[in-house]
Amino acid sequence: MNTADQYLKAVYLAQRLEDGPASTGTLADMLEVSPASVNEMIGKLEERGLVEHEKYKGARLTDEGLERAHHALQTYCIIERFLANVLEVEHFREEARALESVIDDTVAERLDTIIDRRTECPDCFDPEADCCRYLEVPQTD
Repeated sequence: MNTADQYLKAVYLAQRLEDGPASTGTLADMLEVSPASVNEMIGKLEERGLVEHEKYKGARLTDEGLERAHHALQTYCIIERFLANVLEVEHFREEARALESVIDDTVAERLDTIIDRRTECPDCFDPEADCCRYLEVPQTD
């Protein structure tokens, strides 16, 4: 997953949170980057036909952008579930965020064979909780 995919994933989740276009501020907060960085990347994504951006309203995914965002979120969920439920990594979210940009499709597909991912993935991802609704979080002693 590359940086563009991380932005597409964020736009998808922000659209769900805001029930409409994803605002620059929300995206900046989600991605922990400056609003200027968001504007720059949204411009690039718009040039590639992945988002539509209306000044002062926000960004919306195109059909192609939505497809890529679903794939990116699904990959993130696979990594997160593998780290949490198979390896029992305590800080699995931080690790998943670090790994999502370097895990390729082949590795994600192989990890997916190990985990018990639900068929409704990635729609089971809760943007408010920032995790899958069905994720089994390891208990720490």
